[in-house]
Amino acid sequence: MARTLRATTHQAKNRFRQHLGHVQQLLHFAFFSPPPYMATITTPVQIALLDDHPLFRQGMRYILQALPYVESVVEAGEFGELLALCRQRLPDVLLLDLQMPGMDGPEVAQALLGEFPDLKIIVLSMFSADKFITQMMKLGARGYLPKDVDQPQLAQALEDVLTNGHHFTERVSKAMLRGVQQPARPAPLSLSEEVHFTPRELDVLRLICEGRTTADIAEALFLSSRTVDGHRQRLLEKTGSPNVASLGVYAVRHGLLEG
Repeated sequence: MARTLRATTHQAKNRFRQHLGHVQQLLHFAFFSPPPYMATITTPVQIALLDDHPLFRQGMRYILQALPYVESVVEAGEFGELLALCRQRLPDVLLLDLQMPGMDGPEVAQALLGEFPDLKIIVLSMFSADKFITQMMKLGARGYLPKDVDQPQLAQALEDVLTNGHHFTERVSKAMLRGVQQPARPAPLSLSEEVHFTPRELDVLRLICEGRTTADIAEALFLSSRTVDGHRQRLLEKTGSPNVASLGVYAVRHGLLEG
């Protein structure tokens, strides 16, 4: 019993030290880093933050309030508090911690997206294993960032999610690919199945899964941005995917990225 208590206390101390280190980094970026670039978002947005460490929330608030398009930042330390805030006004983006007492990140994401399917969630976590990334993206998260993310990376993730609906880093893309490549993976689609894709749709799909933006895809395929958006919407409808992250999982599971 004593040994277990000591181990638990040691883990708690280590976790606190990690959070303290993240807070110090956030405060450094907030006060000493110059703005990385001009923001492209002109509509004021509200950002919500769910994390059980007040110091981390405070540091993150400084970062967020320095962004020109952020109208307000609301924060909560537990799910019930956040749920009440969302029912008053649904935030444009939620920054969600993965590990918290009571309900953890996956449970919170499931509950919130069940009631607010349009909520855009970006996970902020010190856990970077593939299984955590894959699980949260499958649940509907729009992005996954480490807690030691710097100001330019956070700003870029927010802009990507607000403008394109998702933020894929190379780390996230690789984790998702490895996460769904299982020995019992379903075979690629056959000609007898009802879902069919045009060659152009497959081109767009592969570039989406590489994390390319609408502008990048349009330039690569010599299309207009509006045409790319149309292809993306048809892909979502054909596959029954609620978001681009789920579309990527579908593509890998059905062998659409091969060849």
